[in-house]
Amino acid sequence: MKSSPNLLLGQVSTAHLVSHLHIMALPALLPLLPDTMQVGFVELGFAIGLFNIVSALVQVPLGYLVDRLGARRMLMAALLLGAFSFGLVAIFPCYPCLLVAMTLAGLANGVYHPADYSLLSRGLPIDKMGRAFSIHTFAGFLGGALAPPVMVGVALLLAPRWSFAVAALAGLAAWGVMVSSTPTKNHHPDAIAGGSHNAGARPVSTSVMTLAVLTLLFTLLSLSTGAIEKFSVSALVQGFEVTLPAANLALTVFLFASAFGVLAGGVLADRTSRHGYVAAGAFALAALIVVLIIQVALPPIALTIALGATGFLTGMVAPSRDMLVRAASPAGAEGKTFGIVSTGFNLGGVIGPILFGLLLDRGLATGVLWAAVGFMLTTTAVVLLQERHQRSRSALAS
Repeated sequence: MKSSPNLLLGQVSTAHLVSHLHIMALPALLPLLPDTMQVGFVELGFAIGLFNIVSALVQVPLGYLVDRLGARRMLMAALLLGAFSFGLVAIFPCYPCLLVAMTLAGLANGVYHPADYSLLSRGLPIDKMGRAFSIHTFAGFLGGALAPPVMVGVALLLAPRWSFAVAALAGLAAWGVMVSSTPTKNHHPDAIAGGSHNAGARPVSTSVMTLAVLTLLFTLLSLSTGAIEKFSVSALVQGFEVTLPAANLALTVFLFASAFGVLAGGVLADRTSRHGYVAAGAFALAALIVVLIIQVALPPIALTIALGATGFLTGMVAPSRDMLVRAASPAGAEGKTFGIVSTGFNLGGVIGPILFGLLLDRGLATGVLWAAVGFMLTTTAVVLLQERHQRSRSALAS
């Protein structure tokens, strides 16, 4: 059985949705777990940090394994491991088991980006790659958005352990989707027939400098969007006299606008080869809007619109970002390349909470948004640098 492009995209996007559901499972349940597990928020925060640290440590070696053992095989193994980790907490809902589960879930999480992007890069037509990346990223956003209502809803209806059971079942369901239509052994499992159609100007090797710049880009993206996604509500309430309901509404609009911005960015990415300029322009505009939010006391509706526009612009960046990484990746080494640069997300996930939490603890709420502006502008500069570097390499190669 051959795997069609649409089927492959559906499988990989389903896995990405589940991966983000798993990422947000524990954070979504934070308000309910201290009483259930008899621990404080510091201990629960350590469990979340453990997940990110493990992911950061294993993502590069797992990227190499994806290229050697096969992206599909590794992705299916990750889904099973993720399901097992959350199933473990469902059976033994105690803090020591939570730490073990977060370690295993972090290991599974390290597979998703290298395997997903390897499958998409090898198995989809180049003229539809931007839209494919956008649908894949949109699925991840959707999985993260579903986590709070699903996890908290099940916990309030039954108990937190059943929320972890739902997360485990989601992993098993995604694994079942992969198994139900795995190509036969006569066809390579990591690419569709006619794979030559996704060829393009790809380097023979990726320089250390290129990998370093792209990893820095992913770190900056994590820091700039993380400041808004995780800390903007606290910052707006503490430093801008915004009510909690208004701040939460603005953040909700930001998150959903980000998801739809990803889809728009995918269409745009397929219509231009200047992906760096697209990403830089969107982030520069987003930074200007955040400056407006800081400098002008906006009424709640205007604040919601402004944050929504910021989310749409930052979401637009994702497909162009992925196309930049793909353009820098040698054919057949997508897993390794995406594995290396995706560690930037984990680095940002470790650095950001410490930095933004410190600013809030010191009463510098506006500093959180100014930091977001700074990271956005730095991102703009890095993207332009990478765009110029890739175009110089292409000119030399031709």
